[in-house]
Amino acid sequence: MKRLVIILMLLASPLWAVDPKEMLDDPVLEDRARALSQELRCPVCRNESIDESNAALAQELRIVLRERIVAGDTDEDALAFMVARYGEFVLLRPDSSGANIILWLAAPALLLIALAIGWSTIRAKRAVPDALSAAEKAELEKILGRDAP
Repeated sequence: MKRLVIILMLLASPLWAVDPKEMLDDPVLEDRARALSQELRCPVCRNESIDESNAALAQELRIVLRERIVAGDTDEDALAFMVARYGEFVLLRPDSSGANIILWLAAPALLLIALAIGWSTIRAKRAVPDALSAAEKAELEKILGRDAP
């Protein structure tokens, strides 16, 4: 029973990240803030959203985001503000345009290059001609102590 309680507590831990003092009174604005904070990366925790993170910086980012929403920013404006302030790294799903297109295409391109190099290396090893003449093969068999064919 204790294990079950511990497992359930660990699964529910992301829910504890947003402090009730941070939450907005208007449920519609709070829902927008929660949705947007799930799209922003915590700079401390790396692949965790600021909505899930308990880091102090994530809390500050959640507060700034809520201030922008209360100020009347649209979702796009609020995200643009966060990107302008903290860089594109803050987005959990960065744009696939501009300079980022190189990053999006680099991994598949490198995989294809590696496969091509591996394939050509294997083909080159198969195509190596027999370097020994019949006399040299007979001498080698004699040295190895086997009967020559």
